Amino acid sequence: MDTGIILLAVAVGAVFWAVSIYNNLVKFKNRYENAFAQIEVQLKRRYDLIPNLVETAKGYLKHESETLEAVIAARNQALSGLDKAASDPSDAAAMEQLASAEGMLGSAMGRLNVVMEAYPDLKANQNMMQLSEELSSTENKVSFSRQAYNDQVMAYNTFKQSFPPVALASMFGHSTDATLLEFEDSQQIQAAPKISF
Repeated sequence: MDTGIILLAVAVGAVFWAVSIYNNLVKFKNRYENAFAQIEVQLKRRYDLIPNLVETAKGYLKHESETLEAVIAARNQALSGLDKAASDPSDAAAMEQLASAEGMLGSAMGRLNVVMEAYPDLKANQNMMQLSEELSSTENKVSFSRQAYNDQVMAYNTFKQSFPPVALASMFGHSTDATLLEFEDSQQIQAAPKISF
């Protein structure tokens, strides 16, 4: 009789242990997915500002249409990469594609910044100053959101890879690690949209 009770207690304890691991895996996954949603909001805001910036600059940069087109093309590619990553933040290939597209966008914005320096009237334009300020503020929010996302990814991966969760994670549908969002050249991307007046 005592052996049966002990076995039943062990079985109930094992079930509660497994349920606890499952719930923690779900909690950590939901946290990093929510953190990515915050990145998505900020990146979309930035992507919405870029065409306005280009449109404002168009009148002044008539001879620089190639630079403006490169910015819009890079923005569109980054938006496409964001859409793919947002559909499944656990997809490592999608995260790499987004990081690469963000690198190209940062490079294109850097070239635009260099071109704009040669046009004092453009730099003094009220709309351009406001857009540049909004873009700079949004870029700071992107950096903060990306850091929060990467922190949540690390928490999820650390829990999933630790023992005993590692023994059950794949059985519960958590077989792959979440991917950090690392831009190829974070300094360039952070600095590129900051247009000095």
